[in-house]
Amino acid sequence: MAEVKLTGINKSFGGHVVIPNLDLTVPDGSFTVLVGPSGCGKSTLLRMISGLDQPSEGTLRIGGEDMTHVQPSHRGISMVFQSYALYPHMTVAQNIDFGLRLAKIPAAERERRVAEAARILSLENYLDRKPGQLSGGQRQRVAIGRSIVRQPKVFLFDEPLSNLDAALRTQMRIELAQLHQSLGATMIYVTHDQVEAMTLADQIVVMNGGRIEQVGAPMELYERPATEFVAGFIGSPKMNFLPGHAASRPDSQKIGIRPEHIDVSSEAGAWQAQVRVVETLGADTMAYVEAEKLGEMTVRLPGSARIGKGEHIFLTPQPANLHYFDDKGRRLA
Repeated sequence: MAEVKLTGINKSFGGHVVIPNLDLTVPDGSFTVLVGPSGCGKSTLLRMISGLDQPSEGTLRIGGEDMTHVQPSHRGISMVFQSYALYPHMTVAQNIDFGLRLAKIPAAERERRVAEAARILSLENYLDRKPGQLSGGQRQRVAIGRSIVRQPKVFLFDEPLSNLDAALRTQMRIELAQLHQSLGATMIYVTHDQVEAMTLADQIVVMNGGRIEQVGAPMELYERPATEFVAGFIGSPKMNFLPGHAASRPDSQKIGIRPEHIDVSSEAGAWQAQVRVVETLGADTMAYVEAEKLGEMTVRLPGSARIGKGEHIFLTPQPANLHYFDDKGRRLA
C-alpha cells in the first residue's frame, strides 16, 4: 500500500496541452475513481502513474519515493485493462502465475500466491480451465488475479468493466468493492460511468478538459457540487438546470435541482408544467415535463405514483436542495 502524489503534472502531445499543471493526492489504502467524459484526460493520467506515459513536467511520488522517471516494472504498481489480455492456450492458474514465473519467483511461493488469489476471487474451481471456457466476469477476475499475485503497492484499473453486460457490471462492482475491503490496497480506477464512481469510490476525482473540477467523497459531490459541470455529471438522472429567475436569488445565473428533490402536486406549486412522457420503472417513476417559462425538466417520483401523459401538474423545488451557480458555472455558497 502507498500514497500516490502528483505535483505540477503537465502533459503535452506535439505542443497540445492535454493535462495542464495538475495536483492530486491519492491517500494510502483509498479507492480513488477518476471519472469524466471521453477525452477528459483520465486515462492519460492513469498511464502517467503507471509509467506507460511520461509527464512533460511535474513530479510523481508513490509511497514517498520519486517515481517520475522510473520504469513501470520498478514502480510497485499493477494495471488491469479494459481488455483481459489472457493467454488462450494457458489455464487460469498459468495465466495468473505467468508474471511470477518471469520474475523467477520460487515455485512454492508462486503456488501459494496463486491459491490465495484464487480464494479471494472465487476461482478455485476454475484453475484448470482455459479462458475460452470462462464467462466475461470470470475472465476479468483472472486478469485481476494476475495483478494480485504481484503484491503491488498500487492497483490501477482502466475501465475494466466496460466490456461486460449490465448484470455482470453490477456483480463485478460488488466484487471489486469486496476485494478492496479484503486487501486494503490503494486502488485507482478510471471510468466514464458515474454510477461506478458513486458505488465504488471513497474518493472521486471529476475531470474535465484535463483539469480537476472537484475531489471529494461521493455524497459530498452529490450534495455540494463545486461547479455546474460536476452537478450535471454526478447523479442519475442528471440534475435539472434552470435560468436564475426560476428562484428568488438575484446573484445566480443558473439554478440546479435534482429530479428527486422536486415535489409534485395536482393543485398548487411554484411552477406549472405539463407531463410529456412517463417511464414506470418499478421502484421509481420518471416524468419528463415541460415547465411553463422554464423548459424541459425531469421529475423522479415513487413507483406507486399515478401520473399520466398530458396531465397538468405543479412543481415545487425543495429549498434546501437548490443549487446556485454564477455565470462561470461556479457554485455560489
